[in-house]
Amino acid sequence: MSREFNEATFGPPSEEWAVVERPLPLLQRLFAHAALRRLLILLALAAAWQGYAVWADNPLMFPSFTETIDAFWTDIRSGVLLIKTGNSLRVLCMGYAIAVAAAALMAGLAMTTRLGDDLLSTLTAMFNPLPAIALLPLALLWFGLGTPSILFVMVHAVLWPLALNAHAGFSGVSDILRMAGRNAGLRGLPFITGILIPAAFPAILTGLKVGWAFAWRTLIAAELVFGVSSRSGGLGWYIFENKNRLETASVFAGLSTVILIGLLVEVLIFRTIERHTVRKWGMLR
Repeated sequence: MSREFNEATFGPPSEEWAVVERPLPLLQRLFAHAALRRLLILLALAAAWQGYAVWADNPLMFPSFTETIDAFWTDIRSGVLLIKTGNSLRVLCMGYAIAVAAAALMAGLAMTTRLGDDLLSTLTAMFNPLPAIALLPLALLWFGLGTPSILFVMVHAVLWPLALNAHAGFSGVSDILRMAGRNAGLRGLPFITGILIPAAFPAILTGLKVGWAFAWRTLIAAELVFGVSSRSGGLGWYIFENKNRLETASVFAGLSTVILIGLLVEVLIFRTIERHTVRKWGMLR
């Protein structure tokens, strides 16, 4: 519709027809920020926690939020909680790195050779349903108390879901991309790094998140059982010791530390990777 016809039919535009942009109310603008919404959720949970603890009035069974914060801050200042957290994170990084490397190797072999695909399918069908905690007695017999046993069960917990996610992502790469890579002369490792990994990265990133969660909770569970050797116990052993001393507030402080580290890793690491990769590439909304 031309401008002349529009003006002849409806008349010239008037100020009454002008579109006026009005800013959103302050409350709507604040709630548009995901970080603020999540903070409000955490504050609501803390308020509910405090209210129930005051109502129950039983610090031995359920300490209040303020008592937990006090125990947390006391153990932070004494250095006990920092040392235990550092021990756990050190073992976690070691086990997670080993599992990621093993999963990458298995998924790469599965995509390049038929024997590798059969091997991955068979091993995941056998070991993925097996709970990592069920391997604790064997780990204790084979490796004794300490870090090697924890690494064994942690690698088992992370390896299979991560390898399955990576293999599923590789299998979902379109034939057009595969043919383009082969036409460009890519074979073997260059084909995997140049074509398969970028195209399958959403599935790989999901596997890394799932593997991280499995590694973290398996580590804490293993430390609760036999996580101390030469005074190198981690957060799980910290929780166990305080349970034996009936220091329930410190038990809650240890559990809160586990949750806090999980939130920090999700926000600072995985969301940063996601923002600079799959979201930037338009592969995820």
